[in-house]
Amino acid sequence: MASATEHEPQGTHQSKKAAASGWIGSALEYYDFFIYATAASLIFPQIFFPSTDPRVAIIASLATYGVGYVARPIGAFVLGHWGDTHGRKTVLILCMFLMGFSTMAVGLLPTYQQVGWLAPMLLVVLRLIQGFAVAGEISGASSMILEHAPFGRRGFFASFTLQGVQAGQILAAAVFLPLAHYMPEDAFNSWGWRIPFLLSFVVIVAGYIIRRKVDETPAFAEEGAHGAVPKSPIVEALTNSWRDMLRVICMALMNVIPVVTSIFGAAYAVQPAYGIGFHKDVYLWIPVLGNILAVFIIPIVGNLSDKIGRRPPVIVGALAAGLLSFGYLYAISIGSVTLAIFMSLLMWGVVYQGYNAVFPSFYPELFPTRNRVSAMAISQNIGTTITALLPALFAAVAPPGSTNIPLTIGAITFAITAIAACAAWSARETYRVHLNDLGDPNAVPVAKPEYDSIRAQVIAGAGI
Repeated sequence: MASATEHEPQGTHQSKKAAASGWIGSALEYYDFFIYATAASLIFPQIFFPSTDPRVAIIASLATYGVGYVARPIGAFVLGHWGDTHGRKTVLILCMFLMGFSTMAVGLLPTYQQVGWLAPMLLVVLRLIQGFAVAGEISGASSMILEHAPFGRRGFFASFTLQGVQAGQILAAAVFLPLAHYMPEDAFNSWGWRIPFLLSFVVIVAGYIIRRKVDETPAFAEEGAHGAVPKSPIVEALTNSWRDMLRVICMALMNVIPVVTSIFGAAYAVQPAYGIGFHKDVYLWIPVLGNILAVFIIPIVGNLSDKIGRRPPVIVGALAAGLLSFGYLYAISIGSVTLAIFMSLLMWGVVYQGYNAVFPSFYPELFPTRNRVSAMAISQNIGTTITALLPALFAAVAPPGSTNIPLTIGAITFAITAIAACAAWSARETYRVHLNDLGDPNAVPVAKPEYDSIRAQVIAGAGI
């Protein structure tokens, strides 16, 4: 029997440093991305669009949120190629600079009252740059952490990518909360909303300092040493891994849950046209509390996936979160803040993490090192782009004044999560496959007793 080391890349593995870099980098970059999402629901309809028809303003503002996702497949092709040909480290630094500068620029934009339709046009351009930049973040960070992580602990370490994403969302809302609560409404609508965007300068500085300290992964370095870095990783991915890419597209539709929670849910609860009447700062606590809980749940689920596999948590999390969306929207419809918070904690903070904590290891494990970033970036971003167009669809099929909004939106949400669960069920299990064998449909997993023994040794040696 071949030794385990023959199936793992040689070199220095910076597991903890890579996980910390992925965590902090993702937190900072998704802070940028989600302050836009928060503003699109709470403030942009009033300042970037005509105020004559509130319904049109809400739909248009939510559509600009979706525009950022339209750019993501384009960014995935470009940044995925870059990550597979120039390295994981360089693409992550590039993503950070693009995201930071475009977000800062949003905070400098004139309003609709000042320059008319030029304001929303500039907003769309900057959102496109944001979407382009963020397309390479999770795939690049997940691949870097996965390739630095020891066998038997990939799920645990890779989960820190998404823990960082949740932390970024907490930070985004935490910046908006005191501003929305303590500032007079006129001041907040006039200039207070710009502060979170201008703070993105910190992202640019901190992100560069953090990410330059992590070495390139042993797996990618090994590819380079052997002259095996592909010239056309996208072509290879589409030719050899299209089935798994299709599965990832379908699983990535799970992004419908954060869309329902923090985008459509925010508009439904806060916008006067819907008549629910949640105050802005009160509603902002709903996704914040869910994300705080998720930060603790994510590494637990990631660790669980190293024990039982990637597929079970994804399937259970997808179906259960879809069902709970009915209850969450119902809680908003009856104006119950307490019930809405409880349902958010259960759906978003706990159940959804069965998927959210596992996909950063599951997705890249489906692909070989040669085209891992490209295959994951393209397929994941296509899936999330589809779901990001949903806020405008939701607002169109369930506009202010319509009835049975929780049932209508909940039914669409559950149908989408069922598709994701089926895709996960059809995928092969990957958690016991060595890194150098990943992406090979015929790879033989390590026997469970041997795997458990290796994993126990790794945990004992690392002390975590």
